[in-house]
Amino acid sequence: MPDRETLRRAQRDKRQGKAASTQAGEFVREEMDHIRAGKHGARSAKQAIAIGLSKARRAGVELKAPAKGKTSAATRQKARRDYERGHGAPATRMATIRRQNSSENALKRESRSAASHTALSRQASGAAKRRSASARSAAAKKAARTRKSH
Repeated sequence: MPDRETLRRAQRDKRQGKAASTQAGEFVREEMDHIRAGKHGARSAKQAIAIGLSKARRAGVELKAPAKGKTSAATRQKARRDYERGHGAPATRMATIRRQNSSENALKRESRSAASHTALSRQASGAAKRRSASARSAAAKKAARTRKSH
């Protein structure tokens, strides 16, 4: 369950008309904080981001599953299930306590370096390289439109 503060921040972003990915960014930030605080680790920055996005979908952020060809079918299915959970669909079945504990214990054994500035910088550069110049420009323009005026 996300922190109350994270939910509040995401709702504020939604009110300000910011993109779903920006709202989801609050959940990713929370995940990075958890890793840095030592609550658990992650294998990579990408995994830490994926955990945050999953939490966002389950919390009701309008973040659709990735398009076909972007990720594996299993990942798309999991994202779709998380999205439905956050939008009123009942749980198909609850994970057992043993499974919940196992996944948490597995994360606790992972490294904390996934949330380091270097790892996040490397992840961001790689993600930006895969986008076109026009896509990056459009994102920057939208960010400028929805940014608080100082």
